[in-house]
Amino acid sequence: MSTLETHEDYPGQGLGLPQSGRGSLASWWSRITALVLDWAVSMIVAVAIFGTEVLTGNGWRSFMILAVFFVEASVMTALTGGSIGQLLTRIAVIRLGHDRVGWVRAVGRTLLVCLVIPPLVIGVHRRGLHDLVCGTVVVNRR
Repeated sequence: MSTLETHEDYPGQGLGLPQSGRGSLASWWSRITALVLDWAVSMIVAVAIFGTEVLTGNGWRSFMILAVFFVEASVMTALTGGSIGQLLTRIAVIRLGHDRVGWVRAVGRTLLVCLVIPPLVIGVHRRGLHDLVCGTVVVNRR
């Protein structure tokens, strides 16, 4: 093994995260479930506020589900370390130093998620481009 290669026994070890339990990397299933829950909540809220045209209409109303998602995910991540879906699936967004995400990173991270492509560009430790850019990682709360 050369000096440039690193050996990790489990995902997240290189970030100083535990192998399992609280603070370990969140699974893909919990992350996807959280996103689906967030989108469902955003759809319900958008329909309640703007009517059913958010589902079938054109123009500005067609973006209201995304707008509600953006606000919900940004505010909840900044205040609680996770969106509604992430809270329900017991995962959290943290900075690598285990600090709170804060408003700037929460808004920036959510904006990148709304662009769709950054979360699909996945690096090591199950971190999408949005997490790499913002210096965040998604971990288990339990």
